[in-house]
Amino acid sequence: MDDRHLFTAITAGDRDAFRALVEREQAPVFRACYRILGRVAEAEDVAQESFVIAYRAIGTWRGDGSLGAWLGRIATRQALRRLGQRRETVPLESVGGAYDVSAGPDPLGAAIAAERGLAVRNAVTALKEPYREIVALRFFAELSLNEIADATGRPLGTVKTHLHRGLARLRDALAREAVA
Repeated sequence: MDDRHLFTAITAGDRDAFRALVEREQAPVFRACYRILGRVAEAEDVAQESFVIAYRAIGTWRGDGSLGAWLGRIATRQALRRLGQRRETVPLESVGGAYDVSAGPDPLGAAIAAERGLAVRNAVTALKEPYREIVALRFFAELSLNEIADATGRPLGTVKTHLHRGLARLRDALAREAVA
């Protein structure tokens, strides 16, 4: 079922239509949350919260972009909000909780990679709007520039400019952190 038909059915109260939307978009929404949060359980919680928010706010979808992009934007904002609420720590599960000694890099390499991932996520969270939203939608939710423009209601040129400036600010922040 295409987005327009799903939207019409969901707004008419068809729970099966919303279930179909969840099944279709569950994996990309989870991936967007996980890329931001880095923790499976937390990403699952935020993904579920995002679907609840989407269900309650389905009437706000303007129809000028895909439902998937709209859901990705909700999930990204929720994940960034959650990331901003937590303390700056390296999650144990990404350092060694599920680490298989025979299957990959050494524990030190895994710890360094986890720290770098956390540093990037924290630097993205510290960006000011609209840069934070655009960078997160592009790299965490993996939306195309056109999908970001549709989801945010901004012109494509503005999205490109915000992405370019946001990435420049992100590079500067990460470079400052590396020096510190």
